[in-house]
Amino acid sequence: MSSSPRNISVTLLGKEYVVACPAEAEEELLKAASYLDKKMQEIRAGGRIIGSEKVAVMAALNITYELQSNQAAERNETHSRLNQLSHLIEQTLPDAP
Repeated sequence: MSSSPRNISVTLLGKEYVVACPAEAEEELLKAASYLDKKMQEIRAGGRIIGSEKVAVMAALNITYELQSNQAAERNETHSRLNQLSHLIEQTLPDAP
C-alpha cells in the first residue's frame, strides 16, 4: 500500500531542495540524489562548465546516456541468452514428424 507523500530534503551542489516522496521510496530517492550530487560535483570540478543549471543539464545528459547504455547492454545480453536457450531446446527436443 502506498503511503501519502512526505517532504524529504536533499542537497545538490550545496543547495537544499525539498521533494515530496512516498515513505517507501525515500531510501531510493536519497540514493538517487546522492548519485546526482556526485555527478554534478564531478562536472563542476572539471571546470569547463559554469553555472548550476548547466551543470545539472550535463549531469542529466550523462546519467541518461549511462542508463541507455546499460539498457542496451541488458537487451543484448537477454537476446544472446534467449538464443542460447532456443538452441538448447532445438537440440534437446526430437524433430516433429
